[in-house]
Amino acid sequence: MTENVTVVRKAFETLQHGSLDACAEQLTENFVVNLPGLPDPLYGRDIWKLGVQAMRDGFADLRITIEDIFGAGDKVAVRLRFSGTHTGLFQGVPPTGRQVAFTSIDIYRVEGDKIAEEWVSPDMTSLMGQISGPADA
Repeated sequence: MTENVTVVRKAFETLQHGSLDACAEQLTENFVVNLPGLPDPLYGRDIWKLGVQAMRDGFADLRITIEDIFGAGDKVAVRLRFSGTHTGLFQGVPPTGRQVAFTSIDIYRVEGDKIAEEWVSPDMTSLMGQISGPADA
């Protein structure tokens, strides 16, 4: 259990300070992505990299802070805070230069020393409101 928490924590540290490829190496080859609103999961490291790259393209200085992390069996739960500056196109919204902060509660399934599956629940409503709302919001 503690080992699984270490695996997930290491992946986030690599994501924050390393390359996408280095982080993707910490995922199983048949990695499963479960996203809210999609009827079926997505598969593979490349799908994961596309999602993270979209975030980095929109928020070049994106910072990820682990606020809570704990594990049970092969699962690890993480409460995250994301923050950064909207410097690039994100979900069709041109850059606003606004500072943003939003949270996500994610669950990861670990196999051995790699992450095999994720269920992510980012607060996209809050994020999109911060970049799409009035300038004085």
